[in-house]
Amino acid sequence: MTEKELKELHEIYITHPTITTNSKKVNEGDIFWALKGEKFNGNDFAEEALEKGAHIAVVDNQKLKNKKFFHVDDTLKALQEFGHFHKNYVGMPTIGITGSNGKTTTKELVNAVLSQKYNTAATYKNLNNHIGVPLTLLEIPEETDVAIIEMGTNHFGEIDTLAKIADPDFGIITGIGKAHLEAFKDLNGVLKEKSDLFKHLKNKGGMAFVNYDDNLVLKAAEGLERFGFSYQNNPKADIQLKDISDKPALKIRLNNTDIQTKLTGKYNLSNLGYAIAAGKYFGLSDEDIKKALENYVPKDMRSQIIEQGNNLIILDAYNANPTSMTAAIENLSQMTGNHKVAILGDMFELGEKALQEHQAIVDLAKAKSIDTYLIGENFAKTNTDFPKFKSTNDFIKSGTFNQFNNSNILIKGSRGMALEKILVQ
Repeated sequence: MTEKELKELHEIYITHPTITTNSKKVNEGDIFWALKGEKFNGNDFAEEALEKGAHIAVVDNQKLKNKKFFHVDDTLKALQEFGHFHKNYVGMPTIGITGSNGKTTTKELVNAVLSQKYNTAATYKNLNNHIGVPLTLLEIPEETDVAIIEMGTNHFGEIDTLAKIADPDFGIITGIGKAHLEAFKDLNGVLKEKSDLFKHLKNKGGMAFVNYDDNLVLKAAEGLERFGFSYQNNPKADIQLKDISDKPALKIRLNNTDIQTKLTGKYNLSNLGYAIAAGKYFGLSDEDIKKALENYVPKDMRSQIIEQGNNLIILDAYNANPTSMTAAIENLSQMTGNHKVAILGDMFELGEKALQEHQAIVDLAKAKSIDTYLIGENFAKTNTDFPKFKSTNDFIKSGTFNQFNNSNILIKGSRGMALEKILVQ
């Protein structure tokens, strides 16, 4: 879009600030954006959107004729350019967050902390792709002081694209792990893709929040201004933290302030550290940070602690990859209690590494003496005596879950396994 077109459309957007890409959900006064997918073309529904009350429809089919059609060359590219334009119009500092694990939790924690002092805007749930990021930017109110934008990827070049759209001033890479190996092949591929966020910051003179205990993150941040934390007394860290957890929920010490969180799993220590680093950089007091982190309640199947009868359940079933599943099993093994159960669902998008990585998880669970139940086609191919179930429904029908008593139970798998259904019986 030209600068003139962006300004013209933005003047309309100021008075009609709701954009919808679904013609079935159009309300009076909305802007309908005609995106295309593999099985649909939004241009085909533009007239319907206007009939339902849309103020205008942004289309890229030049054959469509209506004075309420706003024509562009490519609606997806236009959406991305428009999101970038609105972000610059509001003009607030922006924090970009990516990483193999913990992106959404870190985003929520950073938002919880910074909102103690500032008007913040953050990615809704995990709308973190090439469509979700510009739509998130367009939701940013004019009074926003700081924006926190999550960026996801499952193929090379996506972080570079998202960084150009969101144009962050600060960046967080939560960690480099074995995720989306079908596309990235190995850790070096993951590092290359995630590092594009920091490359963008280097080019604009931005800053990285870093975990000084994470060598891969530090490697990605070489040559970049840094502000960060350490749990291992790294002398270069701006903030020294201490893990003083004495029960499943994490407890940490910031200077002389003890913070009792509702998060479980040592893998969340880094996520908490990033929120603290952002808070301290933006001038929040230790007490304000404590208040935010102690009030934060994990949700959406991300490290949720659920007490059901006399069982303690860790529901971490939003997603899974070899790195996050390894961390979850290690955490389960370190918990107090005699009976530990792992209900594990397949990990997706691992390509040719699928069998190797699933077998490694099975071997780890055996080495930790965890009572383990495996669900899915990938786990079915592993060499183990652990019980196997073809699907989540098969596991539910077996009645196995109802047999657990006085147990610590981990439920973890990729989103498509829908393991949360186990708890809705």
